[in-house]
Amino acid sequence: MIPASAGSASTSTLRLVWPQWQGAGPDVVRALFPEVPLDEAHRGYAVGTTVLEAVLPAHDGPSAVVPVTLGSEGLETRDGVDAKDAVVSQLRGALGVIAEHDTHKIVTIGGECSVSVAPFSVLANRYGDDLAVIWIDSHPDVGTPESEYHGYHAMALATLCGHGDDDVQALLPATVPASRVALAGLHSWTEDDFPNAEKWGISTFSPEDLRSTSDELLEWLASTGCSRVAVHLDVDVVDSDEALLGLGIEPGGLTSAQVRRLITDIDAAAEVVGFTIAEYIPRQVMALQRLVDGLPLL
Repeated sequence: MIPASAGSASTSTLRLVWPQWQGAGPDVVRALFPEVPLDEAHRGYAVGTTVLEAVLPAHDGPSAVVPVTLGSEGLETRDGVDAKDAVVSQLRGALGVIAEHDTHKIVTIGGECSVSVAPFSVLANRYGDDLAVIWIDSHPDVGTPESEYHGYHAMALATLCGHGDDDVQALLPATVPASRVALAGLHSWTEDDFPNAEKWGISTFSPEDLRSTSDELLEWLASTGCSRVAVHLDVDVVDSDEALLGLGIEPGGLTSAQVRRLITDIDAAAEVVGFTIAEYIPRQVMALQRLVDGLPLL
């Protein structure tokens, strides 16, 4: 581990573009995004990454792209993980890309939820017990290979806490203890998520806990004693009645204004050294793609 003080004066921020789509299980994609053929819907996360790149402000620091195949290689389910060969290969590639940059902060543009695993693990290795993780998401992402759903993106936080597939865990430079991890905006559980979150001791905050104030979450952050934080933003935490941004329809979430206030308050309370935007599915853009595909002179 690199001492935390080593990065204290640095403002170097790596923008990591990681259009990984393979972590979402095909059955779930088919069920939640039936408007287009599965091959296109499944790769919607890659399209979403491209759109995010286009709308985000220009980045004045180093940028890097994690190579992601759009083909059908490595999509088989192995050891309870969908597309295990693809996600392991791309995780290894992401860690290699990050290692090429002497950076103290990482902003990651994805891609499905698992794109936070590599950068947050690297940051945990750098900052040790001075790093907390706040996972802003409708879902807990604490599944394991033993869970009913085998999509790797639903195992992202479990993996970061050290409870993932053995081959994946072996690649990670560090994990984050559950005592320094909080789920914010959480309100869509599956039955086999409850025991994991409770057993591991992950703190959870529902939308109702955070609607009018960020105080409960900030009190938790202060209790960790950490001066640095990595924040994961799954866009499906935004109430789908306001905007359908993610794969699934999730009403009852936070409003976009509440999400912005929450992240602004976190930023004021600690140094944000990691930030991820993930799980964006640009349905209208993909509908436009289908409309113009094969038209004359295009």
